[in-house]
Amino acid sequence: MRVLDVAAVSAWSAACVHSLAVLRPAIDGINVYPVADSDTGSNLLFTMTAARDALAEADPATTAEALAAFAKGAVAAAKGNSGVIMSQVVRGIAESASARELDGPGLAEALGCADRAATGAVSRPVAGTILTVLHTVAAAVRDATGSLEEVAAAAASVAAEALEETPKQLPVLAVAGVVDAGARGLVAVLDALSGVISGGLTEPEHPLEAHHHHTIDAPTAWEVMYLLDGVDEGSLPGLRKTLSGLGDSVTVAGDGAGAYAVHVHCADIGAALEAGIELGRPRKVRVEPLITPTPVEVGGGIDRSVVAVVHGGPLAELLRAEGVAVLSVPPGVSPTVEEMLGLINEAAGHHVTVLPGGQELTAAADAAAGHAMAADRDVVVIPCVSPVQVLAALAVHDKDRRTNDDVVAMAEAAAATRRGELRIAQEESLTWVGRAQAGDVVGLVDGEVVLIEPAPASETSLVAAAVGVLNRMLALGGELVTVLTGVDVPVRLPGELADRLRLEHPEVEVTSYAGGQSDAVLLMGVE
Repeated sequence: MRVLDVAAVSAWSAACVHSLAVLRPAIDGINVYPVADSDTGSNLLFTMTAARDALAEADPATTAEALAAFAKGAVAAAKGNSGVIMSQVVRGIAESASARELDGPGLAEALGCADRAATGAVSRPVAGTILTVLHTVAAAVRDATGSLEEVAAAAASVAAEALEETPKQLPVLAVAGVVDAGARGLVAVLDALSGVISGGLTEPEHPLEAHHHHTIDAPTAWEVMYLLDGVDEGSLPGLRKTLSGLGDSVTVAGDGAGAYAVHVHCADIGAALEAGIELGRPRKVRVEPLITPTPVEVGGGIDRSVVAVVHGGPLAELLRAEGVAVLSVPPGVSPTVEEMLGLINEAAGHHVTVLPGGQELTAAADAAAGHAMAADRDVVVIPCVSPVQVLAALAVHDKDRRTNDDVVAMAEAAAATRRGELRIAQEESLTWVGRAQAGDVVGLVDGEVVLIEPAPASETSLVAAAVGVLNRMLALGGELVTVLTGVDVPVRLPGELADRLRLEHPEVEVTSYAGGQSDAVLLMGVE
C-alpha cells in the first residue's frame, strides 16, 4: 500500500509553488475586501515558497520530519490572512503524520486535522471562504478507506466543487462575480498533492479569470503581522479577544514548537503590537496598507444591503430566507466588535442598514458602526428592542426605494410596533400589578408588567395570558399581530392563540413563527 514519503512531500512543496506562481496574477485579481487580502495570490506564493525552502534546508529522514519542517517554514513566513490559514493546513497534516503513516485513510485523517487546526486559528470563521472549502473536503473524505491516490483525487475534486459554491455563501463574492481567493489557492495546493501522488500533471486544473482590480485613494486600515515567542498558550484566547476588538481577519496560529503567527486587519497598528508585547516577544513585524475596494461601488449595481443581528437560530434562519445577512449570537451574549464588523463589511454595497433584535444588540451595532474599520461604509443602525420590530422593519423594506426613504420607512415601522412578551418568573418579585412568584406566567407590554397568571404554567394559562396581553395592545388599534415562539412553547399554542384572536378580533391578521428565544415563551408585536 502506497504512503506519502519524503520524496513525495518534497515534490508536493515544489508543485505547490509552481501552481501558485502560475495562478498568482489571477488570484491577486480577486480583490474583494474583507474576504481576501489585497494580494492573496502573492501572499500564498510567498508563504509556500518559504515553506518549500525550509523543507529543502532541513534534509529530513522521515515523512513526519519533512512535513514538520514544511509547516514550520510556512508558519514562520506566513504572509496575509490566507498565508496564515494555509500554514495551518500544512501544520495539521504534519501533526497527523507524526502519529501514523499517510496512506489513504491516513491522509483523510490528516485533512480532518488540518481543518481543525486552520479553523481553530481564526477568531471568526466566515462561510464561503477557504475554511468552508477545507471543511467540506475534510467532511467528504472523513471515512474514506481507499488508496492514497483515490483519497487525494477525491479531496481535490471536492475542493473544486466547493470552491464554485463560495459565491452563494458570501454576498460580496456573489456581487463581484468571483470565487474566494484563498479557497482558490487551496484548490491549487490539493491539485498539486493529487498530481504528485498520481504521477500526473501538476499544472493547475481549474482555470480562473482575474476579476477587475479596483483601487481606492488611500488605506483606511492596515494588515499587521508578527511572530510571537515566549507566550503562555493559556493567554491566547485573551489575545484573540483583544485583537478582535481592534479589527477583523484575526488569526493566531501556532507552529507546534512554541511560536505563533499573529495577523489582524485594523486601524490602530500600535495597539495591535502592544497586545503582543504584553504577552510575549514579537518579531518579524510586518505592516502593510489595506488598499482595497469596497465590494460594490456606489451606482455600480447593488449599492446597499440590509443586515440583522439577533438571538435565536430559528429567527436567524427566517431572516436568511428573506435574503438578509444575519449574525446569530447565543441568548444573553453580545456580539464582539469583530463579529459586527464582519457582518457590516461582508455585506454588499456601500450603504448598510443594520437591524439589531434587542437593546444590547443595538448598542453593539452602534459601536461597530462608528469603528474605524467600517469607515468606508455608510452604516445606519435602526434601533430595535425586540425581534418583532426587526420583522416589522423588514416588512416595509423596498430595495427599489431611495436609500434614505427606505431607512426612514423601516425606522418608522419598527418604532410604531408595540411589543408584548410572556415570560416565566424565575424568582419572587414585586411588580406594578402585584407580586409574582417563581413559575408564574408574567405578561409585559413595552417592557412593563401588565398581568400575572399563577403557576403552574400550562397551555391553557399561556393562551389566556397571551390573549390578555394582546387585548391591551389592540385596545389602541392594530391590523397585524406577529408572534415569535420560544424554545419550550407547547406545539399547539400558536394555533390555539390564533383561533382565540380570530374570535375576539376578527379584523386582525395573525402570523406565527418559530423564534427560538430561550428567555421568553412568546414575543408579540402589533402593527
